[in-house]
Amino acid sequence: MRLSLIVNGQSRTLEVQPEATLLEVLRDHLRLTGAKNGCGEGVCGACTVLLNGRPVRACRLPAYKAIGQEVLTVEGLSLREKEIYAWAFTSAGAVQCGFCTPGMVMEAKALLDRNPDPSEEEIRQAFKGHLCRCTGYQKIITAVQAAARALRGEIKPDQGEEAGMGRRFFRPEAPAKVLGQAIYVDDLVFPGMLYGAVLRPPYARARLVSLDVSPALQIPGVVTVLTAKDIPGERYQGLIFKDWPALVAVGEEVRYVGDAIALVAAESPYIARKALESIKVEYEPLPPVTSPAEALAPGAPSLHPKGNVLSETRILKGNAEEALKSCAYVVTNTYRTPFTEHAFLEPESAIAVPEGEGLTIYTSTQGVYEVQEQIASLLGLPPEKIRVINQYVGGAFGGKEDLSVQHHAALLAWASRRPVKITLSRRESILVHPKRHAMEIKLTTGCDEEGRLVALVAEITSDTGAYASLGAQVLERACTHVTGPYRIPHVKIYGRAVYTNNPPAGAFRGFGVPQVTFACESQLNLLAQKIGKSPWEIRWINALEPGDTIATGQVVTEDVGIKETLLAVKEVFESSPYAGIACAFKNVGLGVGTRDIGRANLVIREGKVLIYSGAACLGQGLESVLIQIVAEATGLPAEKIEVVLADTALTPDAGITTASRQSLFTGEAVRRAASELARELKEYALEELEGRTFAGEFYGVTDPINSGKEHPVTHVAYGYATHVVILDEEGRVSKVVAAHDVGRAINPLNIEGQIEGGVVMGLGFALTEDFPVKEGIPQYQQMGRLGLFRFTQVPRIETILVEKGGTQYAFGAKGLGEIASIPTAAAVAGAYFRRDGIFRTSLPLEGTPYRRRKKEEE
Repeated sequence: MRLSLIVNGQSRTLEVQPEATLLEVLRDHLRLTGAKNGCGEGVCGACTVLLNGRPVRACRLPAYKAIGQEVLTVEGLSLREKEIYAWAFTSAGAVQCGFCTPGMVMEAKALLDRNPDPSEEEIRQAFKGHLCRCTGYQKIITAVQAAARALRGEIKPDQGEEAGMGRRFFRPEAPAKVLGQAIYVDDLVFPGMLYGAVLRPPYARARLVSLDVSPALQIPGVVTVLTAKDIPGERYQGLIFKDWPALVAVGEEVRYVGDAIALVAAESPYIARKALESIKVEYEPLPPVTSPAEALAPGAPSLHPKGNVLSETRILKGNAEEALKSCAYVVTNTYRTPFTEHAFLEPESAIAVPEGEGLTIYTSTQGVYEVQEQIASLLGLPPEKIRVINQYVGGAFGGKEDLSVQHHAALLAWASRRPVKITLSRRESILVHPKRHAMEIKLTTGCDEEGRLVALVAEITSDTGAYASLGAQVLERACTHVTGPYRIPHVKIYGRAVYTNNPPAGAFRGFGVPQVTFACESQLNLLAQKIGKSPWEIRWINALEPGDTIATGQVVTEDVGIKETLLAVKEVFESSPYAGIACAFKNVGLGVGTRDIGRANLVIREGKVLIYSGAACLGQGLESVLIQIVAEATGLPAEKIEVVLADTALTPDAGITTASRQSLFTGEAVRRAASELARELKEYALEELEGRTFAGEFYGVTDPINSGKEHPVTHVAYGYATHVVILDEEGRVSKVVAAHDVGRAINPLNIEGQIEGGVVMGLGFALTEDFPVKEGIPQYQQMGRLGLFRFTQVPRIETILVEKGGTQYAFGAKGLGEIASIPTAAAVAGAYFRRDGIFRTSLPLEGTPYRRRKKEEE
């Protein structure tokens, strides 16, 4: 179809597919990549552009409907507008992963063009069609208000604070993200690039009887079709356990609906999809195993050679069962939490490019070295033949630790000897990548007459789905944290992770701890009621203090700050009859005896310090953290310091970005390297050190669970938090106060954004997000049905930063990314319990205004 458009003031005539959307035309034909494809459903707002000044969702608008109309993208803003919006969003801390931000900017422009001075409520209403999984929305509202004032000439953009510890230093990458200049994987195009697609089964469990790909090979434009027999190396991969086939072979069982059967590479996405439809497949459907109870039942089919139990964890401290007999009060309940979808705004994408005797993979991942190791194994190549380059990552939250598209793009590129891109649709993303574990937690908790905890017995069953992913490690973390940040002399914990034919479950922000915190904190609310103490008081008298031991036997030291967070929220909790409270603690680093190393090299080049580290930046602000650490150690200004994105050919292995570890682990590695540089700077100017490299490494030595040591070090550090949730008269959340012991606050602006985003994610976990699975098949396969919180639903969020001592590493910093979302759901449950007296034991909570509305919408 011949298409004539006016885009950013220029007339353009193009030949496009008749069914092309405006977004496809902008991105694929005009290379205007500021607008992003986050959902393809018109519900996330990442693709927002203006059509005759009106905001539209370009992913849903047929391109022909834009004929004769003025199309404006973020690239077409005036220089003054670009300066103001870049400053406003950066200074407000409204940019994290940045994938959704250009769409927000275009919505802001449309609003401010028609209303130069909108109220907060008008901003919320204008942005109700936008999703952001990172920021929690509050700072986006602040950004729009700042932009409005600047456009009216009332204020001028500034540069923020200088780099250094404790400074509200502006993220250096934020302006590029705001203006659509930051490059994400799907923004890249290579000469001769093919487009990959993956055939997946309609069943959660079935035997693959036959597979005929010859019809696909006959379609013009199809270059390569691959099946399991075409894999040159190890077909089964996985982060820890190698139990996940890159392609299911004929004669094998399909274990979930996201399994891969065949791969196609073609000259266009349209041809690739057409080729998939032509492949002839015969399945023998088998009854799926849809729950841990079914998987553990006598006679259940064995889903893996090792059986249906992935792992077990046992923790003993004292004699819990005997101690319960002496308790004045004992409560026992079984709690249930659902699968949850990560819903990062950037769908999975990878491009594999043949180079010499190997491949270069451009991707969006939490660990470039983990991708390198698995792809090298898959192709039967030495790791040095595989180069993995991380682009900007559009959100992850644990959901980009496993292979998703990288291995399939690599196989197709290796076979075709041409670059191959695979980008998942939102539906594919929901079907394919691991979720938060659904858990059943049976918990017995006992205390004495004064409310002092005496004993806890826990049995935790985790649905790890079709493949291991990080299920064993998530279970471990659930077991080590089910006691909460409390002094409990007697503990008995048993957990097991069970295979089913449900979607795999793996890492998700909090790593098993949000689930068990909901159970632990709910138990405390019941005990408080029984003994006649307030929910705050029972937490205060049991909160960990220096010298206490946790369930694993680790002694907490002077950096424990749970009591300080409780004091910080005492007044606000006691001022409302409808307030709920919950505490949490969360490990920093992999711990439990796992080899855990942060690394960084500082290279002096052209009068600047370049920070090389394989640590993945996911939107959490790692770039600014590392720059601030170097600035603090050396006294150098920020403009002399840059961060290089993770690249296995350039940056040292700093471990995967998980377990809230990078600020401490890679931060400490950078501090050590910067300390060496600082010593040299006492004698030499920076320019005189041209070409020098200063290397830093930090190894967090820990002990395994049940190591036999009297006082093991299970983790190098822990963060602590207390959240208070306040309901209004209608039963809606009106305010959340989140107090966090962060050690030393490297960048308060970043920390506030992390906490606000974590709180909103926790609110969704408590109230609206669900992921029902029937016969192994997810029932919600669209982003719009996931129940994600939106602008109009978010309450006021107040953050309180407690800087209690800190660690001995990274100038005292602790990790924060996970704990920000952990106590919220439990605090919400506590608030409703106080309001209506109904004790709820499953999430999302039933009988709230949020669930009633959701059911009506469905």
